[in-house]
Amino acid sequence: MRLSTRIALWAAAVVPLLVLLAGLLLLPLVGRDLRHQQDARLNDRAAALLPGVRALVTADSRGRPKVEQNQQRKVVDAALDLGVRVTGTDGGVLLFVGPQPEGPGLLPTEPGGGPVTVREHGTAWRVLTVAVGGGGGGGGHGGRLQVIAPTGPADRQAAAVRRRVLLVALFSAPVSALIGFALAERATAPLRRLSRRAAVLDPAAAPAGPGGPAGPDGYGFVPERTGTTEVDELSAALALLLTRYDEQARRTAHALDTARAFSADASHELRTPLMSLRTNVDVLAAHPDLPAADRAEIVAELRQDHARLLDLLTALSTLARGDLVQLDAFQPVDLAELVDATAEEARRRHPDTAFTVHAPAELRVFGWESGLRIMMANLLGNAAVHGRTDGAPARVTVRLTADGPSARLTVDDTGPGVPPEDRSAVFQRFHRRRNSPGSGLGLTLVAQQAALHRGTVTLTTPPTPTGCRAEVTLPLPRPDTPTIELPAPRDWLTTHTH
Repeated sequence: MRLSTRIALWAAAVVPLLVLLAGLLLLPLVGRDLRHQQDARLNDRAAALLPGVRALVTADSRGRPKVEQNQQRKVVDAALDLGVRVTGTDGGVLLFVGPQPEGPGLLPTEPGGGPVTVREHGTAWRVLTVAVGGGGGGGGHGGRLQVIAPTGPADRQAAAVRRRVLLVALFSAPVSALIGFALAERATAPLRRLSRRAAVLDPAAAPAGPGGPAGPDGYGFVPERTGTTEVDELSAALALLLTRYDEQARRTAHALDTARAFSADASHELRTPLMSLRTNVDVLAAHPDLPAADRAEIVAELRQDHARLLDLLTALSTLARGDLVQLDAFQPVDLAELVDATAEEARRRHPDTAFTVHAPAELRVFGWESGLRIMMANLLGNAAVHGRTDGAPARVTVRLTADGPSARLTVDDTGPGVPPEDRSAVFQRFHRRRNSPGSGLGLTLVAQQAALHRGTVTLTTPPTPTGCRAEVTLPLPRPDTPTIELPAPRDWLTTHTH
């Protein structure tokens, strides 16, 4: 059922009910006003009749029949359409005229504070009793004047008001339904336009962009201001929902691409070590009487292939994690403490390498702690492996300083260095020197983490005559901007150049 129809039905039900409730409150007020009007008329008429009635009672008490007759005519002429009953000082009725109850015993015998209601055979009367002084020489009790009016006219007016209330309630049902429907149609027009705009959204028709068919602008849904607060809020919420949905779709597509690239790279890069493993295993199985020296050589090759497989899988997995990391993984990190901890770990892994660390007591950056640890571990591991010269153990020097708005990390080794023409190529995936024991992903991981933290990494020549320097700069948090934003997504696992 449409919203406008619901509003019309509610209006058709609620408006008559409100009219009836208003009538229930109004009818007692109308009845009271009519009764007050009737009582005011009785008081006015009693005040007009009182002089003539007093003269009539006085003439009766003094035995003056002619004066009494004249006063009776005057009272009858002044009574008009009201009922009048006059009682003398002796209790006898001197005059009764006009509509009044047939049973005189129903009327009050003593003057009261105002009009009272009496009933006879289903008919109600309002009676005002006023005391009249006797005025005779012998004293005696005073007489009474009673002005009487039937309540029928007031009751009929109240009944007419009730009928009008019911008529208005019946009439208001269809009228309020039509008016409610018209107003609801006008009020819900922006909502219908929003519904039509949402109904024609098509993800396949949205502009293509990174990560999926919807593109960076989502479905192209732009909120339009209609002047209706609720509709504008709903439109903004719908646009936000579509943006988040599109972002989630891009993340999902990105994750799928990363998984596919991981599978493809793993299958390609693992083929050679797996074939070597298979060959060596076959040799051992085919020659159980192999000399001990040859067997030891084959076992050593098996161990090397196993280590290469493990390093390759670990590096690919780490590269995929960097591609999928989100901003909520970032937090303040003490880079100086992380450098010290990574150097200690490197000393355990490479006991023949001399590591020297120069770092301040504290230097905080906003970053992904696991990613920064991966970056420094690969820098130190690469320097330890490739920093040897003629079989001599490598010497690695690590320096961490604050350089203006950036943190600068340098790692110097004493190896043969990297030719200038190869210094950008070493950051490509699977780039490694001949006879290198690594996976070719170590420096790629370093470049990924530097870019992920909006920093840079370069290879240069150290101050010493030989060797290589890896230099990483990372932005330091500013007081007005304590956090950073992630750069645009880049598929380090699927791209081939830095």
